[in-house]
Amino acid sequence: MEVTVPIDVRYAETDQMGVVYHANYLIWCEIGRTKLMEKMGVPYKEMESSGVMAPVTNVTMNYHAPALYGRPVQITTWVEDYSGVRVTYGYRVELDEETVCLTGTSEHVLVEKDSFRPLAMKRRFPEWHKVYEQCVRISQ
Repeated sequence: MEVTVPIDVRYAETDQMGVVYHANYLIWCEIGRTKLMEKMGVPYKEMESSGVMAPVTNVTMNYHAPALYGRPVQITTWVEDYSGVRVTYGYRVELDEETVCLTGTSEHVLVEKDSFRPLAMKRRFPEWHKVYEQCVRISQ
């Protein structure tokens, strides 16, 4: 399962050359990740309201071509890996079918909101655990 989200590159996201500033890709990845979780039936807001968070523990971004002001892009997001505690999402940002701007991943660990102690999704959200397992099997 994956989700593709169109993004209109805004002027505020670029530098003086009209090229998207590198840190803005992280925001776009968050948009893609949130939409994917919604599509999977795992709304992040519901997870947070139950006292669970998923902080980022690692990010890898490989820049291939610049995203430019005035040229819309699309970000595709999927579950790259899942261990029951850690989730790795994959990302691809494209200008068009032939031009990939970025590929990357972000790794997240499920933790209790108050203590930041890691927890297993299988115990806390067994239905969501099954969805993540299925999504990883499909993408591999």
